Formats: sequence, structure tokens, C-alpha cells
Amino acid sequence: MLERYVYKNNQTLRLGYTTGSCAAAAAKAAARMLLSGEPAAEVELMTPKGIALHLEVLDACLSPVEACCGIRKDAGDDPDVTDGLTVYARVRKIRKPEIAIDGGEGVGRVTRPGLEQPVGSAAINRVPRQMIREGVEKICARFGYEGGLSVLIFIPGGEELAEKTFNPRLGIRGGLSVLGTSGIVEPMSEAALIETIRAELRVKAAGGKEYLLLVPGNYGLTFLDTRYPGLSRQSVKYSNYLGEAVDAAAEYGAKGILLAGHIGKLVKAAAGIMNTHSRNADGRMEILTAHAAVLGAKKETVQALMECITTEEALEILKEQGLLEAVTERLLERMKFYINHRSGGMLSCEIITFSMKLGVLGETAGAEALLERIADEAGMEQRGEGI
Repeated sequence: MLERYVYKNNQTLRLGYTTGSCAAAAAKAAARMLLSGEPAAEVELMTPKGIALHLEVLDACLSPVEACCGIRKDAGDDPDVTDGLTVYARVRKIRKPEIAIDGGEGVGRVTRPGLEQPVGSAAINRVPRQMIREGVEKICARFGYEGGLSVLIFIPGGEELAEKTFNPRLGIRGGLSVLGTSGIVEPMSEAALIETIRAELRVKAAGGKEYLLLVPGNYGLTFLDTRYPGLSRQSVKYSNYLGEAVDAAAEYGAKGILLAGHIGKLVKAAAGIMNTHSRNADGRMEILTAHAAVLGAKKETVQALMECITTEEALEILKEQGLLEAVTERLLERMKFYINHRSGGMLSCEIITFSMKLGVLGETAGAEALLERIADEAGMEQRGEGI
């Protein structure tokens, strides 16, 4: 167990280590067993973050031709679906003087362009590959071995567990990805989630998608499936990281984005808030109230809006006062302004926003046309309202 901690969101949380660290440690231990002829009980690994790991070696097997062992994944206090899995490495001697790295059972294969590894390769990312290679090379140097070694990484149970990850959406089939840039898992890492969003957008772009559909979460997906059957499969869920999603879409050459989401999330964009998590910024009622006030809402209405807990409650008040349509129109205009500002004018933006109770509240002028473009790019049968 790694006894390192971070303080985040008023909590003390324990760090863990990545699948990449597990794979590198298992490969290093297996190489040492093969070249020394002796079993290993523990292995030391220095991570790119500069934190040294001392890990227990599990299920060690040694024969004259190969060595195999595993390292159990410890995600610390991060809610990682791979926590507790054992990542194995099987090392064999080969004639060609190289360290040949591949994935076996439970390690996914890349099936679509745009990911870090080429199509057909095992989904073992660049930094874990480097960690594996460097660890094995150190063992070869220690024992004076100048031949080649093959390293096969495999994760029993990985194929089933991969269905709970983003891998199927990214075009990684048959198992998990071996990931990690620092070797260390930091609980609730925003950087890891943002990189997943960027990767999905990169895959869309590499697949020739010029117009991208962005949704903040499951409400947006449900809405799309209700109104436009099948279209949610073409979307990218950006969680709270609207700004980073817009940045990535522009970086990867998109021509346009369509934003479809619940007003409770999207209303924040009308004030230029690009990270919509409540701990970073809320302001929902302040934004709604300000626009209602500009449109002539009475003092009693303004006060009632400010006292609302949810946007659904506030929308009901706006509807009763005959202000809902006008407020929504102003909000859409400001949302579009700030998103265009974020992208530097590099892509067009259209928006659809809705309420769980009231349905579609409004959409920008070009939203329907952009939906048609997205559907055409996906090769979907045009069906449903507006398509």
C-alpha cells in the first residue's frame, strides 16, 4: 500500500498507482526472475512522478524459457474500476536484440485512428511502454544480458471490466488500456478525466468528423435519444469541462460544435463559466435573475427567482410571468457569445437547451442544420423530429 496522501475538497485522500506502473513492475520482476533464475517476492519501481514503489510480486512462475508474475493494482482512494485487478507480465528470451512489448488477454486493441497507439496495437500507452522498456533494460544491464526479450502484458478479467470504461467509445476492443503518465493515481484527478474527453474528441476528428455533438451528462444523452433516436451515440460527454472540450474541438480541427444540455448546466455558460462544477462556480439563479430583471421582471419576481433552489423551480416562475421565452433567447445568445470567444472564432457553435419538466426551452438558429450535418457525417438514417 502506498502511504502518500493529498488534501482535496476538504478530504485527505490516499494516492495509488496506475495500471502502467503495475505492468512495468511486473515486467521488471519477471525479467529479473528469468535472467537470475530465482523467484522474486518484491520489486522496486521508480515512477515518472519521482515516487518510488515497493510492490509485492504475486503468482511468480519460473521456467528455463520464461518467467511470469503479477502486481495488484491499488488505486488509493480514487473510484477506479481497475482497483484490485492483477496485472501480469510474461517475459521470454528472443533472438532479435530488442524489448518487444505486446498485450494479451484482457488488454485492449486499438481499432480506430486518433489514439496514442496505432490501429492494431495493444492499448498500452507511450509512458507505460517506456516504463516497461526502461525497467527491463536495467535488469538486462545488471545481468549482462545482450539478447532480446518479449514482454506480454495481460490482465485476467480485463475484457469484461472494459465495458464499464470509455474504451468501447474510443474504439479500444477486447480489454482495458494500460495507462498513466505519472505512474501515480491521484484521487479524483481532473487531468485524467480531461484527457479522456480530449482522446474521444481526437478519435472523432481522426475519423473525419468535422461537426461534433457535445453533452454535459446523462440528461443530455437521454434527451437526444428521446428526440433524435440514435444520435446520442455520436456525442461526446464533457462532464463539467466545457472549456476544455471547446479547446480540444478547435485544436483538432472541428468546423463546428452543437451543445445539447439541461439548462441547469448550460445556464452557467451564459456568464462565461467554462468549468460548471458547483464547487468552482454556481451563479445559476443570479444569471437567470439578471436576465429576467433586464426584461422588466417585477421586484417580487426577482426576489422569488433568487430564492429558488433549482433551475426547474425558477423556470416555472419565468413561465408564469410570461418571461420564459425571452429569457431563454437572451441566455442562448450569451452562451453562444462566450463559447465562440473561448474558441477564438475557430469553429461555429449552436446550442439546444431543455428542461426535464418543460422539454425544449430553445435553440439557436443554426442548431437544426448542424444536427443534420452531424447525422449525415455519421451516416445515420434521417429520422425523428427535425432530422
